[in-house]
Amino acid sequence: MLTKRIIPCLDIKDGRTVKGVNFVGLRDAGDPVELAATYAAEGADELVFLDITATVEKRKTLVELVRRVAAEINIPFTVGGGISSIEDVSALLNAGADKISINSSAVKRPDLINELALEFGSQCVVVAIDTRFVEGEHIVHVRGGRTPTELRTIPWAKEIEQRGAGEILLTSMDHDGTKAGFANELTSEISKALSIPVIASGGAGQMNHFVDTFTDGNADAALAASIFHFKEISVPDLKSFLKENNIPVRVEK
Repeated sequence: MLTKRIIPCLDIKDGRTVKGVNFVGLRDAGDPVELAATYAAEGADELVFLDITATVEKRKTLVELVRRVAAEINIPFTVGGGISSIEDVSALLNAGADKISINSSAVKRPDLINELALEFGSQCVVVAIDTRFVEGEHIVHVRGGRTPTELRTIPWAKEIEQRGAGEILLTSMDHDGTKAGFANELTSEISKALSIPVIASGGAGQMNHFVDTFTDGNADAALAASIFHFKEISVPDLKSFLKENNIPVRVEK
């Protein structure tokens, strides 16, 4: 059985790691290079590094910071924020990223998913979906969650897979930062409809929330930020708890 992955997420603004609630109210969470090195040493399976204002401010992800982070870690590393071209992806992969994550640019021009998968391989292409429940529908949002689109989440997830993406990072904006648990019903629905991995994101607050998203949510990986950054839960403790609850995880020897 494939092991379930634990993925700390580093939201980056102005070179610092930040974290908010429901995508607003950001507070400082530390130096991203130091945090990345700590998580790698603790046994995190992967890291996700999102320059959360890159798309909004129309500037590119900080390639130099990616290079510094990549030099400190030996685990896979996904980078997102303001990526809209093959050239952007080349720069990030050359700086040391293993995968890239796109969101707003994929919604704006879905053919970008096909182009990146063809150029770099599906395994490099993660498409992030920021979703919010609006008037009875799960609706895709872009520009750091600021702007609703006309896309419904589940059909969009299916299209993402058909276009060649290797993975989906599904963030429930309703759950983000609330520590009330992941959006397991939606995560499960998407996981069962697709054959590519789905990363659950938004809402982690307790260790049992991870058990729930791997069982009830059928998630392949779970991403969290503030509980790790502010040392409420450690990666080694979480993995021990998951193992005790019969969730297959990679544990450091």
